[in-house]
Parts: sequence; C-alpha cells; structure tokens
Amino acid sequence: MLRQHLQLKLGQKLAPQQIQLMKLIQLHTLEFEEELERELEENPALEIAKEESKEDDYASLEDAYENEGTESIETDFDVNDYLYDDEPTYKTASSNYSADDEEFDNESLLTEGQSLYDYLLEQIHLANINEEDVKIAEYIIGNLDTDGYLRREIKAIVDDLAFSQGIYTTKERVDDVLENYVQKLDPPGVGARGLQECLLLQIEKKVSSDKAVSLAANILRHQFDALTNKHYNKIIQKYDIEEEDLKDALEEISKLSPKVGGNFDTQTITINQEIIPDFVIQVKDGMVIPMLNSKNAPTLRVSEEYKDILTTYSHDKNSSEHKQAALFIKQKLDAAKWYIDAINQRQNTLLQTITAIVKFQKDYFITGDEKSLRPMILKDIADITGFDISTISRVVKSKYADTSNGILYLKDLFSDSLTNDDGEEVSTKEIKNHLQEVISKENKRKPLTDDALVVILKEQGYNIARRTIAKYREQLNIPVARLRKEL
Repeated sequence: MLRQHLQLKLGQKLAPQQIQLMKLIQLHTLEFEEELERELEENPALEIAKEESKEDDYASLEDAYENEGTESIETDFDVNDYLYDDEPTYKTASSNYSADDEEFDNESLLTEGQSLYDYLLEQIHLANINEEDVKIAEYIIGNLDTDGYLRREIKAIVDDLAFSQGIYTTKERVDDVLENYVQKLDPPGVGARGLQECLLLQIEKKVSSDKAVSLAANILRHQFDALTNKHYNKIIQKYDIEEEDLKDALEEISKLSPKVGGNFDTQTITINQEIIPDFVIQVKDGMVIPMLNSKNAPTLRVSEEYKDILTTYSHDKNSSEHKQAALFIKQKLDAAKWYIDAINQRQNTLLQTITAIVKFQKDYFITGDEKSLRPMILKDIADITGFDISTISRVVKSKYADTSNGILYLKDLFSDSLTNDDGEEVSTKEIKNHLQEVISKENKRKPLTDDALVVILKEQGYNIARRTIAKYREQLNIPVARLRKEL
C-alpha cells in the first residue's frame, strides 16, 4: 500500500560562482594556465587586458547593463537561470570536503607508446605454434597485469576459454602454453605467477657456467624464504660457501627486475614535466617577501566589442532574433565578469595564505634549516587568514614555491608537533630527520631495532614511544631492522 508523507531536510547548495572559485583555487600553475586558455576560447566576451584597469571594466559593464538599450529587453524569465545550465562535471556535495581527502596529482604530458600487451602479441604471432595454442596464449597475455605477472588461477582461465572463446582445453595444456611459449617471450620473467618464478625466469636466461649466477639461481630456487628474510648465515651454512661468494650471488640477484612490465604501460608512456612554482618567496634584509608567480596573476577584462554589440542589439525592441542575440551576449558578459571576480578572489586567497605561511615559518625561510621549521597544521593558517580549513588545504595541495633554498612543496611545511624533554614543541618533520639520520649511520650488519631507536632518540631529547617510531619509519619507507641487514 502506497503512503504519502512529508519530510523536512536541511541541505546546502553552493552557487556556481563558489564552485568555480573552489575549482580554480586547487589548480596549480600549469593546470590554471590550461583552464584560463580554455575559458578564453569558450567565452569570446573575456579577453586579456593590456592597459585598462579591471575597475574600469566592471564599471563600464555595469553601465552597459543599466543603459536604455539593455532595459528594453523584456523577458519573462531570469537570465541567471540560464547561466551554467549544464550540470557541473564535478560533484557539488564533495566541494565542502577538505582537499586532503582528494588526490590532485600533477598532470603529465602523455604520448602514444607500445603497451606490454601489444609487444607480447607481436612476438606470439611470429612463433611457430598451432592456431588454438595462439588463441590460448593471447588469452593468457590478456590476463597479465601491468607488471607482467599472471595473477589468475589456471583453472579459472580454462573455464573462461570454454565460456568466452569456445575453446575446450585442459589445465595441463594451458600450463604448457604458458611455460613453453608465453614465459619464453621478451622481456624475461613475463608470465610469472609470483616473484620467485619471475626472478628464476630471468636468472635462467643468464650464463649458467658463471659461479655467481649458478649460486644465485640455486638460492632463488631452494632458499627463497631465507633470502627474503635475509637469513644470510643460514644460506652460507647450507651451501658451505664464503661470505664473498654470497655477496656475488646477491649482486646478481639485485640486477633482476621484480616488475618486468615496468617499462611498458597499458596505454601511454609518461614524460616527466618540469615543475613551475606557484609562488616566489624572496629574502631581503631579513624580511621574507611572498609573491605570486606572474602566470598565476593574469589581467583579464570584459570585451568592449561585446558590450557595444549588446547595446546595439538591445535597441531593437521588436525583433525576437535580436532579443535572443542580446540575451546570449549578456550571458557571456555575465560569465566573463563572474570569471574575472573568481580569478581576483583566487589571487587574493593564494596571496593571503602564502603570506600567513611565510609569517608563521619566517625563521625557516631565512635560515633554510629544517630545525627552524615550526609545527604547523592547516588550522593554524586558517585561524590567521580567516579562511576555512578546506580552503587552506586546496591552496597548499599540489602547489610549489620558489625559495632561496630551492623549489619547495608547500605541503611539506605542515607537520604535527611533539614536546621534547625541555618542554619545547618540535615538528615531527624534525624528529623524522633525526630518525633517518640515525638509521643511515647504523651498522648495516646489525641494524638498530625500533627499541634501540627509542633509546637513541630519548638520549637526544625526544621521548617517543616505540609504536611512534614504527609509524615514522613506515612513513619514511624504511623497512624493519631485519630487512635492512646487509653483508
């Protein structure tokens, strides 16, 4: 049975201008340039100003709207209802979230490149095998991941071949095609079902008469667990060899690639792109001066030509075509003004944020010493500027600054704080640097455990728990002591 009921719901909806501003704020310089070029192409009423000031543009635009011609346009709807009538490509609901929850990676230049899949297919089609085995091999190649591994079970592939390809075969035959054809292709190691098999396929391609290569192959085949756990003494005792022999074998193993498909991509090859800083921070006479990159501060204006056209068309009160043309032009002029306002707000937001950061971290920018880096979180800058935390997060995300000490990623300036034995608050970044330094100087034959690191840092005045040491070590991508062991 259907029932009718009333429901009250409180919601929040951002205006198109607000969404546009948030979108512009989170863009770094290169993305901002592309966005600006796109807007200039799409809106002919927007142009780059040369000499006239923006204030004159706004004033003249308001005059164009208020003149007699504009008033003569009679419509029974609001022009604003027709602005941005396409649904935004981004989600309005997510615009209020902190940008920390989002990933804005720098765009990279892309170019067409041969994929691992295509490269393997070329080879298999040149092999002297029957047609059905070629189809099985093609299906196996299609199931390889980007690293070149076959992660699927052979039984699942047999079932798929029957249902999707109409090829009824056995597990033994698929195994045979995999091992005798696919795994023989270049690059060596492709088609492996695990790391051990991948390394073995590569080492077997080398000259087996070499003592170090033979030992390396033997270790990979029979002592893989001991190798991965770095139980070197066990391996030495097992094969009754000298330490130097094991070193030579480990060197051969280190030359092997765990990801043979790493030089390929499924669709494209990425070309490294130069980082263009969004801010310039100069130090003069003990003062730190933050500035926007000139490419971040374009001078835009509303087209005078389009304002004149609006006035011309709006004088005709009777022509419906002229009325529609005037409405279209007014939409473009409104959009241009909104965009200029958004650009100005973006520049003001960026400048206020970087000024607050520079003021907070003045000693660091003057000395360049990371020990001078004060603990700073997004809320600290939000309190100074009066902006929301999500706005600050959008500003610093994917933004770089050109300083006297090199290019700096703004996000690296933010860190939590801990209190040392002297009662002073120190940045966790400083503690991580100390931790990294201690580990870099340790005896690699007997690496320091997390408990030993706790004792050493405590002697330096940092009273940190073992679990905190483990967390910082993981954030620095430093493995546990056992895996740092070297001969």
